Amino acid sequence: MGLRWRIALTITAVSCTVAAVLGVLVHNVVTRQVIGESRKEVRDELEIALSAYEYGTTMPDRAGIDPSGLPQRLKDLVTEGRRGTIVGEHDGEPVMWSAAPADGKALAVWLPFGATRERLETIDTAILGSALLAAGAVTLAGLFLAGRISRKLSATAAVARRITDGDLDARVGMPRGRRGKSRDEVGDVAAALDSMAESLQHRLESEKRFTADVAHELRTPLTGMVAAAGLLPEGRPKEMINDRLQALRGLTEDLLEISRLDAGAEKAELSEHSLAALVEHAVRGTGLEAGIDVVRDTTVRTDRRRLDRILANLLVNSHKHGRPPVTVTVDGPVIEVCDQGDGYPRELVEQGPQRFRTGDPGRGRGHGLGLTIVMGQAGVLGVEVEFGQTPGGGARTVLRLPLLETEH
Repeated sequence: MGLRWRIALTITAVSCTVAAVLGVLVHNVVTRQVIGESRKEVRDELEIALSAYEYGTTMPDRAGIDPSGLPQRLKDLVTEGRRGTIVGEHDGEPVMWSAAPADGKALAVWLPFGATRERLETIDTAILGSALLAAGAVTLAGLFLAGRISRKLSATAAVARRITDGDLDARVGMPRGRRGKSRDEVGDVAAALDSMAESLQHRLESEKRFTADVAHELRTPLTGMVAAAGLLPEGRPKEMINDRLQALRGLTEDLLEISRLDAGAEKAELSEHSLAALVEHAVRGTGLEAGIDVVRDTTVRTDRRRLDRILANLLVNSHKHGRPPVTVTVDGPVIEVCDQGDGYPRELVEQGPQRFRTGDPGRGRGHGLGLTIVMGQAGVLGVEVEFGQTPGGGARTVLRLPLLETEH
């Protein structure tokens, strides 16, 4: 049950309870008043009848000594020497009785009570109708207000999901009241979400600019250092310097690639290929050992260079941070890369890779850029990436390539 209906049902229950309580109170007050008027009238008639009986004059038509139909309770009251009134019947008609002792007998008078009873029933019907009408109006108003709250919260939740999916330009944009303040608590939540998204967007843009600037600034001096290292005499020192320079050059190229992916400047050049042939070519290109198992080949429309980059990064990651054997399985448009190491950190499986963060030290040392590039290139190609664990605890990465239209 949604929040809208919960609020509406709560308002309905409260309004019905209040209407019922007020209806009972009004019923009791009106009933006492109307019956009190009837009691006063019948008591006045009893006084007249007692005076007539005492002076021997003619008593009212609706009076008599021990009349038929006099309720037993009233008879018992008169026997005790007291007066009383009670609603009962006379000749099958509802009447209001009043009796008093007279020479050891019961002198009683009665007045018709049918009209009074109908009046009370009419009042009760009016009270019930008013209560139902009020409860219905309050319920409709509650549904309307709950609907507005629910729509605002749904819109806020939809924007939050868009931000989670990477659309940092998404905003709720809920209108505000005077002085720029939110109109209610839901508006406060929406404003806080917009503020958070704006702050997050600014920080990410700053990080992207910093990454791109660092990569560009490093490229020029790095090229000069590589050229200068080539002038060194052959030997172990030169090999060590070249090795470190190559690692630094690779890091710089990774940063440049990430900056292009962040800027959305990368465009895929799609063409049709046999997926098994693409995987075999990518594995051979890395020069790393990996077993290839083709369960079912298929034709895909993708960018060969970018898919090579994705597979190469996954294989390098498996050899660098995992343990052999490394296997690559092709089953239709699905590629699975597995190793026998300690597996991916839980944070990476749940949140995805993050640059400059490798998570569990058990996966080795690194900059966290390889898997970040995998995610970026996969986004360009429309490839779904899933990180998980093998039954033996190793790292398992699943790539799901989009199908050709004829395969849907």
